[in-house]
Amino acid sequence: MLTASKCILVQCDPSIRALILQINDERPGIVIDELDDTHLLVKSDKVDIVKQELNKLLSKNIYNPFDEE
Repeated sequence: MLTASKCILVQCDPSIRALILQINDERPGIVIDELDDTHLLVKSDKVDIVKQELNKLLSKNIYNPFDEE
């Protein structure tokens, strides 16, 4: 039986794709399908969660010289 879901096509580079898949491992049910190395289908109601979590993960990797004490 077929089921329909609202989803968003996300185009990104492979490193961001890996981070989104990591988020999906921690919170299952976000990614509907992995199309190729640069495209994912993400549930439309989970896009904000993905953005927030990506911002958290990416902010950890940004160098800020003023953070050093």
